[in-house]
Amino acid sequence: MNFYNEDCIYGTKKYLKDNSVDLIISDPPYGINGDKLDKHYNRDERNVLDGYVEVPENEYPEFSMKWIQDAERVLRPGGSIYIVSGYSQLRHILNALAETKLQEKNHIIWKYNFGVYTSKKYISSHYHILYYVKPPCNSVTFNTNAFFADCEKTDNGGSMNYLDREDVWIINREYKPGQIKNKNELPKSLLTKMILYSSNPNDMICDFFLGSFSTAKVAIGLGRHACGFEINKNAFDYQIKEIEKIKSGELLAELRKVPENKLINKGKPLTQEETTQIVLEFDSLIRKGYSKKLACDSISNKFGRGYWSILNIIGNNNQNKNTYETISLGNF
Repeated sequence: MNFYNEDCIYGTKKYLKDNSVDLIISDPPYGINGDKLDKHYNRDERNVLDGYVEVPENEYPEFSMKWIQDAERVLRPGGSIYIVSGYSQLRHILNALAETKLQEKNHIIWKYNFGVYTSKKYISSHYHILYYVKPPCNSVTFNTNAFFADCEKTDNGGSMNYLDREDVWIINREYKPGQIKNKNELPKSLLTKMILYSSNPNDMICDFFLGSFSTAKVAIGLGRHACGFEINKNAFDYQIKEIEKIKSGELLAELRKVPENKLINKGKPLTQEETTQIVLEFDSLIRKGYSKKLACDSISNKFGRGYWSILNIIGNNNQNKNTYETISLGNF
């Protein structure tokens, strides 16, 4: 069994070897009296498992430093880590990360569907997700087309892949009335996004603060391996039985089938011959009545290159009259 009813700061040293984990996803304690939030915000927590262990605010800097240093140790070179945090203790997490050799890739904002109501300040309805990798970074797993192919478009012609990889994620929390749950659970769709982009089948995914075991459950359901730590015995004892019900790969059937990529030459060096062909093709389509956008879309599909790359070639060509002089009109 790869799950331990133990404090991660001590447990990682006993059970996890250096460079043994491919991906870490962790949602550490709030550090804001999270064990008493129901009293402050009138939450009904009758179905929430007792025993949530909070980290005192004055201990949060040292706590963050310790577990993040161990995260760096166990993460393989090229491995990724996602840390979910509110804003209250964010500076301590960022300070701890700055003391490691982990490299920042993105600071993601997760916008969810409700917040804590206040009348004297703006309502907070987002979390921060810090995405870092362990160098060297030439072996980082990032599955660019995990959800959308490079050719898929929105209704208004935008790139679905581009939109899905923007660093503001609008993902609703899950509402689970009447179900046994942990105090704070990450939604399955959020975890699926991080896991599919930043890991491959059979990779080892670790959660230092298992809580409801959501990360582990989704990881196993997506055909990965999972390990982690949970200090709350009530949560651990309940969830260790629940996770035994998860079958490896059972969530894969729920994923949409991503079409094959069409931009197969994207990022490859351009030859002068290909550049000339693209310019000729563009001029020909414009003569036939195509709009600039439709012409670039057509050429993008034909030559397997990105829309903006085609637009850049055309723009450079229009600025360089010498290039036009080398084009034989007899080729149209």
